[in-house]
Amino acid sequence: MIRVAMFGQGLVAAHYVAGLYRLKRGEMEPYGVPLAKYKLPYTWEHQEVVLSYDVDQRKIGKSLKEVVKSALEGVVTVPEDVPDIPIREGVLANSAQGLDKMFPVRGRDQEKGLKDAIEEIANELSEVNVDVVLNLISTEPANSFEDVDLLKKAIDNGKVSAAQAYAYATYLASKKMGKPVAFVNLIPTPLANDPAFVKLYEDANSLVLGDDGATGATPLTADVLEHLAERNRKVKYIVQFNIGGNTDFLALTIPERNLMKEKTKSSVVEDILGYNAPHYIKPTGYIEPLGDRKFVAMDIEWITFNGLVDELIINMRINDSPALAGLAVDLVRISKALLEKGAKGTFYDVNAFYMKNPGPKDARNKARIKAYYDMVEKLREMGIIEA
Repeated sequence: MIRVAMFGQGLVAAHYVAGLYRLKRGEMEPYGVPLAKYKLPYTWEHQEVVLSYDVDQRKIGKSLKEVVKSALEGVVTVPEDVPDIPIREGVLANSAQGLDKMFPVRGRDQEKGLKDAIEEIANELSEVNVDVVLNLISTEPANSFEDVDLLKKAIDNGKVSAAQAYAYATYLASKKMGKPVAFVNLIPTPLANDPAFVKLYEDANSLVLGDDGATGATPLTADVLEHLAERNRKVKYIVQFNIGGNTDFLALTIPERNLMKEKTKSSVVEDILGYNAPHYIKPTGYIEPLGDRKFVAMDIEWITFNGLVDELIINMRINDSPALAGLAVDLVRISKALLEKGAKGTFYDVNAFYMKNPGPKDARNKARIKAYYDMVEKLREMGIIEA
C-alpha cells in the first residue's frame, strides 16, 4: 500500500480522492492518467489516503468523505468507501495574505508558533507511516532559499511559506521514520527548484518532485513551440491567458500569488525556442460563473518561408482540477517506485513531463511530447516500466 497525505483539501484534492476510489471500484476508465497504459509496480489500487490538511475553518474537523461530497455535489458521484478521516488543521505561515478574503482561515501555528507546528505535523505524518505527500494548497508568494542553513534559520524565525513548512515537515517525518518519503509539489512555490530542499531530501534519501503541475495550456504551448522550432519558423509573439472561477483563480487576484504562477508559465518560451520571443503568458482573471472549467486562449504568430506570416489561434475550455488530479494519481505511484529504486533529491525526467517549472534549478523546459517519451525510456531503463 502507498500511504498518501494531502496538504490542501480543495477541488484538486477532492477530484483526486473521488477519482481514486472510483478507479479502485472499477467505476470509470483511467482517462487523464498519462501512464495508465503501462505496467508499473504500483497502480491506483495501491493508493490509500491517510491524512488531509487544510486551513479553511469550514473544513477542519469534518470528515474527508463529507468535504469531498460537498465539493463535488452534482459533478461526480463520490464512492462510499472514501475514508472518514478528519481534515486536520494546517499552517498559515507566511501564506495567509488574502486567504481570509476567500474563506475563514485558521492555522495551528497561530497559537503554538510555526516551528512547533511543523514538528507536530511531522509527528502526525510519522504516526501514519506516510509514503507520498501531495502539496495541493493555493498558489502562494515564496522565494527560493538556496542554502540549507538559511532555510533552517527562516523556519526558526517563522519566515517561510506554508508549502515550505509542509515540505520541511515531510523531511522531518522521513528522518523520524528512517525511511524515504516523496513530496510532490503541484504548485509554483520553488521546492524542486530550491537547492536547499533538494539537498535536505537527498540527505534523507527522499524525493521532492515539482514544481507546479502542467495540465492544460502550458504543455500545449510547449508542444506548439517545439513544432515551430523544429521547422525553423521565427515566432513573432505568443499570447496565452487563462480565466477561471475556482478558488485558485480567486487566489490569483492577489498580485503576489499571480506573479508566482506567471513565472512558471513563462519559463517555456526561451527554453524551447532558444530565444525570448515577445510573450504574454499569464493567468489573467477570475470570473465566478466559469467555475472550475477555465477558459484558455492562445494566439501565436510566426514568420515562414519567403518572409510570409502565419498565425495560430486556439480557444478551449478545460476542467481545471480534474486534469491535475489525474496527474496526481500517476505521480503517487511513480514516486513510490522511484524511491524503491534509490532515487533521491529530485528527478528531472519526471518533472520535465508533469511540471511547468521542472526541477532541479536551471533545468530546461522541453516540449511535453519529447519529455513524455524521454521519461518512459528512463523509467524503462530503471525497471519501473516493464519493457
